[in-house]
Amino acid sequence: MDMAAKKYICKVCGYVHEGSSAPDVCPLCKAGKDQFKEEAAPDAPKKKGLNTNSDFYAIIYAAIVVVIVAFMLAGVSSALKPMQDENIKLDKMKQILSSLHIKDVKDAKAEYEKVVKRDAVINAAGSEVKAEGGFDVPNDAITADNLPIYVCEVNGEEKYVIPMTGQGLWGGIWGYMAVNSDGNTIYGAYFSHASETPGLGAEIASEKFTKLFDGKSLFSGNEVLKTVKGRLNNEAVEVNSISGATITCNGVNAMLDKCLNNYKSYLAGKQSNTNVESVKSVEE
Repeated sequence: MDMAAKKYICKVCGYVHEGSSAPDVCPLCKAGKDQFKEEAAPDAPKKKGLNTNSDFYAIIYAAIVVVIVAFMLAGVSSALKPMQDENIKLDKMKQILSSLHIKDVKDAKAEYEKVVKRDAVINAAGSEVKAEGGFDVPNDAITADNLPIYVCEVNGEEKYVIPMTGQGLWGGIWGYMAVNSDGNTIYGAYFSHASETPGLGAEIASEKFTKLFDGKSLFSGNEVLKTVKGRLNNEAVEVNSISGATITCNGVNAMLDKCLNNYKSYLAGKQSNTNVESVKSVEE
């Protein structure tokens, strides 16, 4: 059959004629050419599969891409996690060493292991809970019954490093306070922050500020170490606050008061031991 042939149907009798045009007269009913109607061409068969131009296809495609990327990122994160954890530990070691005035060392881990003799866990009553494991206590897990304490040795002298955490103006603040063997005199301090204002609250991390704590006392009677504006009334436990950073310094004071008081009983025991040793030295 000619592929160009068309079908014409007689509207009177239904006769079907195939050809390039309708016949002049229907061979059955003799109806005229004007009584023929061309049959519409059948619809082209639909292609199987997704319509790549449809919204549904776009949504499915995007969802698949997101899932693939998510799996890739999860894989990369999992592969890098041991390295990330190690870097976090190393940074923590550097912060503890900084409170002991040990900075910019080539191998911080080796120096930490040399200086820190024990990382015990104590409670607010001054009793030792665990002889080791204080380093593994995260900041958000520090409580009155779970207090890390780092027993260190610097230049042949025993030091105690106390971790501290608090809240500044815009986010968390934290630090370490290094105390001499007498359990009260500050050897060094380290502070840091998450998001304090540069030039103002962020200055708590500056050496200019941390040096103000050297030689101060943690406690003087009922008073606890703190920052103050203007003239110092009790220089033993007071340092000048940072100008223009009132809220951050208030956060530092709250942190010092809460955290240092948790270690007061433990450090008081060190003071007693120091007094006993002093008496023995005099007697000898």
